[in-house]
Amino acid sequence: MALFLGIFTATVAGVKQCAARERLLVFAAASLTDVMTEIGADFDARQGSKTVFSFAASSTLARQIALGAPAALFVSANRDWMDYLAEKQAIDKDSRRTLATNALVLIAPKASPLTELRLDAGWDLAAALGDGRLAVGDPDHVPAGRYAKQALQHLGLWAQAEPRLARANNVRGALALVERGEARLGIVYRSDVYPVAAPSAGVKTLATFPQTSHEQIQYPVALIVGRDETKTSATAAAFLAYLQTRAAKAVLLKHGFGVPDVD
Repeated sequence: MALFLGIFTATVAGVKQCAARERLLVFAAASLTDVMTEIGADFDARQGSKTVFSFAASSTLARQIALGAPAALFVSANRDWMDYLAEKQAIDKDSRRTLATNALVLIAPKASPLTELRLDAGWDLAAALGDGRLAVGDPDHVPAGRYAKQALQHLGLWAQAEPRLARANNVRGALALVERGEARLGIVYRSDVYPVAAPSAGVKTLATFPQTSHEQIQYPVALIVGRDETKTSATAAAFLAYLQTRAAKAVLLKHGFGVPDVD
């Protein structure tokens, strides 16, 4: 009996150790919440792993990784924050890939009387806002907000917009402000309001910003270096490879993202 209990205890310990090694922590930009959750579930079903995500502004996640957060893989909403980690030698530079692309859109609450419009330098943003606000990710550090600022500057609308901004901690926060009617307009990613995205039920898209009005929206992905767990590193590499498969790209397209060689 004692021998059986000893074997059972050792087996349970081994299973727990294996399960712990199969756990994969991925840091990803907030705008990837829905699509990465779906891709992660597909990967786990094939791999027998447990992928756990932490979604937030790319700036927040990059700083946490630089301070030693135990992420195995990072997906940023722009190149700058991945470059930031590269400078700190926190990523495997050879593993870096462009996962997806996106577009920037102007949104309003679904009940808004505003209709589809053409974005150009002649558009009267102040009139459209009335006494309301424009919800964006904080341009000081949130990629979506930085793209929004670039687009508004390109169109000559930044001077009108800046004092009327409702600054959110990430792009999903900006979306929520418009959904709740706390902002009259918002600037978010196309993928945030794509038909498959559940959070988009309370908003409508008024216009898409010209691609030439802002830096190209790219989502770089890379492995994080300095993680001691061999199994986790192998699982992270497998997940990175899976992100580049047709199956994963199909999910990205379904959620409104573009993918390299397809968009």
